[in-house]
Amino acid sequence: MISQESHSTRPYLIRAIHEWCTDSGFTPYLAVSVDATVDVPREYVKDGEIVLNVSYDATGSLQLGNDLITFKARFGGRPRDIMVPVERVVAIYARENGQGMAFPPPMQSPAEATQAAPAPKPARSASAAPLGTDGNTQERVVQLVPLQASTGDDAEDGDDSPDPPRPPGGAARPALKRIK
Repeated sequence: MISQESHSTRPYLIRAIHEWCTDSGFTPYLAVSVDATVDVPREYVKDGEIVLNVSYDATGSLQLGNDLITFKARFGGRPRDIMVPVERVVAIYARENGQGMAFPPPMQSPAEATQAAPAPKPARSASAAPLGTDGNTQERVVQLVPLQASTGDDAEDGDDSPDPPRPPGGAARPALKRIK
């Protein structure tokens, strides 16, 4: 029988991207929006966010649960117990290439909303697609792409002008591929 209560897809997607990073030899990083429910070293929080290395090499006793992500890690040589509610995770991605998923920012409680100054709403990606609903919130998934990535057809000088017309006969425009 199907449950009437829908579960959030966020913890499942976090586990899937974590597994993909690990299997591919990448280092999984979590970007977390910090509030009073997040137990992390506050001295490493910058602009209300912290980025955590959640690879098996950097953590001990890693548990990627449906409600909480918990593990032990060293910060500045000191061991710390880390606890992050899944709804506070705003992205999980591979450090090496930036590929992963971003999630909508967590909803603020009414008490937090009155204490915090109003922040501008982040621009939503046109490629974000709704996956499901969780109460009144819609989860959206966005693939993170490294900024330095180039397909070879992009202009290197940042010129946003349209491509010149192609010559008749269907010949493709030659392109250079930069190898680093």
